[in-house]
Amino acid sequence: MNIRRYTERDSARLVDIWLAAVRATHHFLIEDDIQFFLPRLRDLHIPALEVHVAEDDNGRVLGFAGLDGANLEMLFIDPEQHGRGVGRLLVDHAVGLKGPLNVDVNEQNPGALAFYLKCGFVQVGRSELDGSGKPFPLLHLRQIA
Repeated sequence: MNIRRYTERDSARLVDIWLAAVRATHHFLIEDDIQFFLPRLRDLHIPALEVHVAEDDNGRVLGFAGLDGANLEMLFIDPEQHGRGVGRLLVDHAVGLKGPLNVDVNEQNPGALAFYLKCGFVQVGRSELDGSGKPFPLLHLRQIA
């Protein structure tokens, strides 16, 4: 597996991964919510962040991470690859670049919370609303060095 910087040619694949991952793990979202977030991800967040992609030996993108400094703003893995180390590889890569990370995770996504706790994060706060002002509580996590 290889990690490299995002290029525009990755855009469609990243959107596909995001959609599949959100539908597989964010059961608290309805389709209207997904359609609300989709253009923001594609047109605002991906271009604004430092995005790294994990690809297999054939060049197929398996997942991606978006960073803003030491803040892990997004981590999405193709659901077919869940549990195979892709997410951990991307987190470890980001730590190698930025040092200990911060991340917000949806409270209603227990699988993601468990993953981050295994990666050495601890909860340091909570917000009732997400960054868009929607009623999806966020847990604020910080990685302990």
